[in-house]
Amino acid sequence: MAIRISVSDRTLHIIVTGDVRTVRADTWHAALWRVTDAHVGAVVVDGTDITMWDSVLIVFLRRVMAVCAQKNIRVQIKSMPAGVGALLKMSGTAACTMPDVRPQLTWVEQMGDWGWRLSGAVRHGISFIGSVGASVGRMFRGRAQTRMTDWWFAFDDVGPRAILIVSLISFLIGLILAFVGAAQLKLFGAQVYVASLVAIAAIRIMGAMMTGIIMAGRTGASYAATIGTMQTNEELDALRTMGISRIDFLVLPRIIAMVVSMPILTLLADAMAILGGMAVGVLMFNIPLAEYMSYTIDALGIQNFMVGIFHGFVYGVIIALCGCYYGINCGRNANAVGSATTRAVVMSIVWMVVATGIITFVFEVLGI
Repeated sequence: MAIRISVSDRTLHIIVTGDVRTVRADTWHAALWRVTDAHVGAVVVDGTDITMWDSVLIVFLRRVMAVCAQKNIRVQIKSMPAGVGALLKMSGTAACTMPDVRPQLTWVEQMGDWGWRLSGAVRHGISFIGSVGASVGRMFRGRAQTRMTDWWFAFDDVGPRAILIVSLISFLIGLILAFVGAAQLKLFGAQVYVASLVAIAAIRIMGAMMTGIIMAGRTGASYAATIGTMQTNEELDALRTMGISRIDFLVLPRIIAMVVSMPILTLLADAMAILGGMAVGVLMFNIPLAEYMSYTIDALGIQNFMVGIFHGFVYGVIIALCGCYYGINCGRNANAVGSATTRAVVMSIVWMVVATGIITFVFEVLGI
C-alpha cells in the first residue's frame, strides 16, 4: 500500500493505492498533516488503484473531510471501490464534490484573496526566519543537530568552487566600467581619474552586487533545487519522523557558509574589478601604471571598504534565506522544484535591490 501526495494549481492530490488494510498509522498521519499544512484551495482523494480495504479507509476519508470542512477547503472523493460511498453516507458525512470549473471571482474578491495569500506568505516567511534564528541559537549552545561533513560540504560549495566564476565576471565588470568611464573622461582630458571611478564603484557597491547576483544564480538556486528534491523524495518527512530538525540539519550549514563566504568573495570581486579597470586604463588609454596605482590607492578608503563588506554580508543572508525557504516549502513534483528554484533566484535579486536601496538611504542620512 502506498500514498502519493502532490500539489498542483493549489490542489492537493492524495492518491491511495494497494491494500489499505496494511497501512501504518504514521502514513495516514503524514497525509492528514499535509492536508492541515498545505496552503491549498481544494483536496482530491483518488482511490482508483485500491485493491483491498476495510473501515480504516472510511475513518481516513472522514478525517480528511473534517479537516477540509474546518479550513473551508473543497474536497472531492473519486474512484473509490464500491461500497465506500454508501458507508460514508451511513456514517453521517456526505461527500462533497469539487466543481470542474472554478467560479469566477469579482475584482473585490480577487483583491481579498490576494491580500489573504500575501498575509499568509508573510507569516510563513517570518516563522521561517524565526526558526533559523532559533537554530543559530542552538548552534552557539552546541545543541544543533548537524554533522561536520555537512559543514565542510557547504563551505566548499560556496567558497572555493565559486572563486573562478566570481573572479571572471568581476574582472569583466571592472573592464567595462573602466572602458565606459575612460571614454567619457577622455573628452575632458581626465581619463586618469578612471582609476578612482573604478576603485570607488567596485569596493562600495558593484563588487558586492555582482557577487550577490552570481551567487543567487549559482548557489541560491542550488539550495532551492537540492532541498526541493529532498521534499519531492520525502526525505524531509523522513527527517521529521526521526525527530531531526530540518532547519538544523539542512538550512543552518548552508546559511552560515553563505554568510561567512560572501564578504570574502566580495573582497575577491573588488580586487578583480580593479585589475580589470587597470588593464583598460594602462593598455588602451596609455595611463602609466604607477599613476593608475596611485589614484587607485588614494580612492580606497576604509569607509567605502566597510560599506562594500556590509553589503556582501547582507546579500549573503538574503540569498541563503531565499534559497532554503523555497526549497523547504517546495511541492512534491518536478514542476514544483523548478518553480521553487526560479522563485529563489528572482526573490533573492529583488530583495538584494530592495536592501541596497534601504542601506544606501540610511548611509546617506548618516553621512557614511
